[in-house]
Amino acid sequence: MWIDKILNKNKKIMALSPMADMTDSPFCRIVRQIGGVDIVFREMVSSEALVRGSEKTLKMAEFHKTERPIVQQIFGADPLIMARSADIVMQHSNPEGIDINMGCPVYKITSNFNGCALMKDPELASKIIKEMKSAIGDTPLSVKIRLGWSNPDDFKIFIPAIERAGVDLITVHGRTKEQGYSGVSDWQRIAEAKKIATVPLLANGDIHEPSQVSEALEITGADGVLIARGALGNPWFFDMIGKNGEMVSLDERKRVVLEHLKLHIEHYGERGIVTFRKHLSWYFKTNKIGQNLPNIKEWRSKIVQVKTLEEVESLLGELN
Repeated sequence: MWIDKILNKNKKIMALSPMADMTDSPFCRIVRQIGGVDIVFREMVSSEALVRGSEKTLKMAEFHKTERPIVQQIFGADPLIMARSADIVMQHSNPEGIDINMGCPVYKITSNFNGCALMKDPELASKIIKEMKSAIGDTPLSVKIRLGWSNPDDFKIFIPAIERAGVDLITVHGRTKEQGYSGVSDWQRIAEAKKIATVPLLANGDIHEPSQVSEALEITGADGVLIARGALGNPWFFDMIGKNGEMVSLDERKRVVLEHLKLHIEHYGERGIVTFRKHLSWYFKTNKIGQNLPNIKEWRSKIVQVKTLEEVESLLGELN
């Protein structure tokens, strides 16, 4: 079990969070190449689409060997379909773990009673977990939740329910669904969740800088952290933990951007140039670079309009 392999070394779990349209195979490979991460969680896939045999969705659940150990996140609300989809993923690509999305606050997910909507029905959530556990056997099953739907104390009822159903690990994002991504992640409430939980628990939310990891762990008492937006544009995040705010050089940033882009094109074809723009936007935010560069605003407006690898290489050459 990947969870025990890490915790038995008396260390905390450093994990890359599943993020829609971001934590795909190329990005996970880059994070792995740089190092420091224990486990990567892939972006969520639809249980319904998997059961329908969607080739696009199946491709999303394929892994390069260098990404392992890896956890595939799945979303859905029907216990039997969720179980079938988990079995399909295990047969197709055999990840080290399966994660259930019970925390996404986005309307198009929650409107079909997926994501965080499941926190309104602990009984249904428990049925999903039981069916999926039956389908995947000894493979660890984790669940990502929020503090609650509208009540930030919902987790106090929800966590015992899903633990009784057999979940092996829980990640808690320190906001409610109604908060979305506004306000501040409540690490103190995550600490309360940790006291309630009997299985390992990861803290998530507002850990934007490597220097914040130790503080988050101290306040929450969690068994590790799940890093989301802090790693976007900064695949060095995990390698930088404990290095006193040391920043990578601009040359190293440019080198990794090109390596990431080439993996992206390899995975998606030439259209990958356009879909990579979102990563370029993150890579060259001033807070990610760590310095103010002359004319960076105008340069950024060009880099997010690129259409060819040559354009990217040329623009990177201008950046000094």
